[in-house]
Amino acid sequence: MLKHRLSTTLIATAIGLGAFTMNAGAASITGTANAKILAPLAITETTEMGFGDISPDLLSATTVVLTTGGVRSSSDGAGLVPGGTAVAAGIFALSGAGNLAYAITLPGDTDVTLTSGADSMAVDTFISSPVGTGALNTGAGNINVGATLKVGADQATGTYAGAYTVIVEYN
Repeated sequence: MLKHRLSTTLIATAIGLGAFTMNAGAASITGTANAKILAPLAITETTEMGFGDISPDLLSATTVVLTTGGVRSSSDGAGLVPGGTAVAAGIFALSGAGNLAYAITLPGDTDVTLTSGADSMAVDTFISSPVGTGALNTGAGNINVGATLKVGADQATGTYAGAYTVIVEYN
């Protein structure tokens, strides 16, 4: 009889433990996944960068610095001719999702050359306003870009032009 009780107890315990083990660690929940697609950033040039009219020195090179506010100066204080070709910082209209920050990438110091026929001048030291990053508080904004033009001694006459790239991306 003890043997029968012991085996009945062991069987009941085994069944109980088995049922407990199967149910005690089981749980499930359904999770939620989501994504938000943002309006892509768009950038449009509204004002071309213009260094204006320059009369180079016959014997020495000069640099012409154009600020993000469209003000120019030269390294030697000479060579800048008033009037004529417009002096202006490059201005870009930017639009995208509101209340988000963006990063600005400007050309490197060896990336841009202005040419007139076979003649050329380098443009470097690009600067922007805002500097480096900005925010589209209302979904729109402007980026102003300035740079430094390297004018050679006795630079050949001509109308020089070249392209530069401004990259903006959500930050």
